[in-house]
Amino acid sequence: MGLVMAGMVYFLNKHINMCKNIIYFMPTMTLSVPDDLYAIIKQHNEVKWSVIARNAMWEYARKIQLVDSILEKSELTEKDAAEIGKLIKKSIREQHDIE
Repeated sequence: MGLVMAGMVYFLNKHINMCKNIIYFMPTMTLSVPDDLYAIIKQHNEVKWSVIARNAMWEYARKIQLVDSILEKSELTEKDAAEIGKLIKKSIREQHDIE
């Protein structure tokens, strides 16, 4: 291995070791859960419930971001949406003979 290559390996190893010592702090959040769910959570200490909750929140947040990006480009007004809603409800009532 050449001197330049050896120096690069040393630099990378040193850099990686420095990165291992960095601690990342995230904001914390307190959640309220029903008693029956809490009982299940307490029975399973082996599960990293914070990871489960974080993943579920990320999944939902991505869906919200998608809707936001679609709405951002939309030219549909609230009045238009309300009118479309009325037409859909009317069509459903007619299909099911509901007055």
